[in-house]
Amino acid sequence: MKTLRALGRLCLVVQHLLGGVFTLWWTFPKLTAAQKEERISAWARMLLARLAIKLVVKGALPQQGPLLLVANHISWLDIIVMHAARYCRFISKADVKHWPVVGTLASGAGTVFIERDSRRDAVRVVHHMAECLQQGDVLAVFPEGTTGDGQTVLPFHANLLQAAIAANAPIQPVALSFVDGPSGALSFAPCYIGDDSLLTSLWRTLCADNVHAVVHYGTPQTADGRDRRAWAHDLRNTIQAMRAPNA
Repeated sequence: MKTLRALGRLCLVVQHLLGGVFTLWWTFPKLTAAQKEERISAWARMLLARLAIKLVVKGALPQQGPLLLVANHISWLDIIVMHAARYCRFISKADVKHWPVVGTLASGAGTVFIERDSRRDAVRVVHHMAECLQQGDVLAVFPEGTTGDGQTVLPFHANLLQAAIAANAPIQPVALSFVDGPSGALSFAPCYIGDDSLLTSLWRTLCADNVHAVVHYGTPQTADGRDRRAWAHDLRNTIQAMRAPNA
């Protein structure tokens, strides 16, 4: 029964992904920016529903930019979860742009792609992020640079935080976690680490029940004289504390 249920969910997910591509090609050109943002959030919420994942939002949702959201990174689902809670423009590794279907959807959602191994490209992206923040955008980054195991938060890379300093924009910490609804214990079904392939993680997620995706928004903060490294260190500690069971 579990396998049949997972296959049923998979069919719904594939249908939803293809529907998203169709919307990008045929509907998006006719929409305003605000309408596009709402469509993206609604699409993300529906995808979570088709995966049988419940969205739980804690804290105050960001209302407007300029703002940089800084979050821990656990799964390929993180971007979907954050879009479902509130639309934002992500900074993502360039590889994602070339993933079938997913790359098209990410590009359509306004993702800014970065070549992580290129220092020159990192400088370009920081400048572009600063410009976007100055224009009032809400951006989002995962400073760990890779996915963690869901239990701890890896050290943060500070480079992209320079954009918030350059634009004099606040940063809002965001703590992500996946938990088992009835028990509140961490759920590792959506994790994407080590030897996991995207398909392995997806199938594990499809087979899981009672998974809650928790998005915990912290209090926005300004640099207050901190350089990017000190700010990154403090943000990591804040997010780690926000992920505590009783936070």
